[in-house]
Amino acid sequence: MSLGDEPGYGDGPRGEDGGYGGSGQTRTRLPDRPGDVYGGARRGRGSSSRSLVTVVGVVVLLIAAIAFANRGDNAASSGGGSGDKAKTSPTAASGNHPVTTKTTGIPSGFPHTQEGAQSAAANYGVALGSTGMFNADQRHAIVNAVYTPAVAAARQSDLDSAYTSEKFLTNIGLDKNGAAPAGETFISRIIPVGTKIKAFSTDSATVELWYTSLFGLSGDGSTNPVSESWYTTTYQLKWINGDWKVTDFTQKDGPVPVGRDQKASTADDMTKAVEEYGGFTYAR
Repeated sequence: MSLGDEPGYGDGPRGEDGGYGGSGQTRTRLPDRPGDVYGGARRGRGSSSRSLVTVVGVVVLLIAAIAFANRGDNAASSGGGSGDKAKTSPTAASGNHPVTTKTTGIPSGFPHTQEGAQSAAANYGVALGSTGMFNADQRHAIVNAVYTPAVAAARQSDLDSAYTSEKFLTNIGLDKNGAAPAGETFISRIIPVGTKIKAFSTDSATVELWYTSLFGLSGDGSTNPVSESWYTTTYQLKWINGDWKVTDFTQKDGPVPVGRDQKASTADDMTKAVEEYGGFTYAR
């Protein structure tokens, strides 16, 4: 589960998703339109952070994958005043510069502002939804970079158990090591569409991230073709050690747009697209 074009970060022999980070990384605003649909049906509903998802510590893709396998004003003010709460938060450029630092390939050092909290939520969502979560070393790096130290330490062993479950891996078409079958590419990518501040204070923030996701195996012999789903995840963030970090989250379906009558791409086209189109650093 690659976090993109970062050397050594998921660029393994399995032909994994390269959708995050990378040399020549481009700053962008959250995109206004989703990508094209590939593959079949939507996956099932997620659950709250008190459920398996919290134990697992992923955003949505783990629980979504299980369901999939088992189916046959501009931005708010940047001040730190206690109790500040945004009205609306349309997806628009803030004019602020993107972060210039990374921690194990994941953007870090977000501003101590509402825009900074939104950027952190978007980038952390991308990391937690990437194929890197299926590789032990990358998973540990992602969790340590995204969560507060206390939360990361508490969940690490549970995450390892969940992501190495042979039954789970088999259900989504991967082997016991999390590798895709020969000739197939495992794809797991989140594409943020917009963010919204729900609550903000000097040391905490609640941010909603609306996104679409791609998940499945791309290849001529795939029985779990890549499909898209839509979710909104609400992140609880804490300002700690000079950066925003995740402490908890909840997730729900949608909003889901009406699908267009477009022909699904071939497995070869989908594989090439995911391998050739790099990811972004998302900024508010």
